[in-house]
This record gives sequence, structure tokens and C-alpha cells, in this order.
Amino acid sequence: MSEINGVKVPFIPIVTNNDYAPGKVKNSLENFDSIFKEELEKVKFSNHALKRLESRNIQLDDFELNKIESAVNRAELKGSKDSLVMMRDKAFIVNIPNRTVITAMQVGEEQDNVFTNIDSVVFA
Repeated sequence: MSEINGVKVPFIPIVTNNDYAPGKVKNSLENFDSIFKEELEKVKFSNHALKRLESRNIQLDDFELNKIESAVNRAELKGSKDSLVMMRDKAFIVNIPNRTVITAMQVGEEQDNVFTNIDSVVFA
């Protein structure tokens, strides 16, 4: 039987015992945790929002995505739940606790321009 960290295992390890050094495993877990937390903090787009972006031919570059993220962070600090994020000619309804864009539209595109069920407006 093979042995890993003093424990006999019923299989042949593919890697050497050096790859299981405590420091390496700890560093890998720390890297995973930091990457995982960073990904959770990013703003996400719901399927509905992605369809609206595509159907309305709305393109977002990295600068605009950063502006949306900044607006979400500011709304979160104020305790907002559902916010309208206004950015030049674009508007986004964002669920702040989930950091998720619910829908997107061009300003002036909708005939009524009435937004309901929001508790804040952030200008990005």
C-alpha cells in the first residue's frame, strides 16, 4: 500500500509526497479562497439582463463594467436593495444584495420610462 502523510492509501498517488507539503496545500487553499471571494464580489448579469443586452444591442466595455460595480458598491453602503443605476445613455436595474443586474435598457428607449420596485437611484 502507498502512503501519503503517514496514512496508508489503497491506491497509487499520481503525485509525489512533496506535492502534499502542508505549506503548499495551505497556500493553494488561500489562493482559492481569495479568488473565490473576488469572483463573488463582482457584479453578475441575470439571464434576463443578458437577453436584454443582446436584443437591445447594448455593449459594455471594462470601463463601464467598473462604473456599474462602483455604483453597486455605493448603493450597498447606503443599504439599498434594488437600485436603478443610470449611466449616460444606459439604465440598469440591479439587485444590490445579490450584486446582480436584473435588466438593462437604453435611456429613452422605453415609452413610459417608469421604473417601479426600486429604492434608490445611483448615477454612475
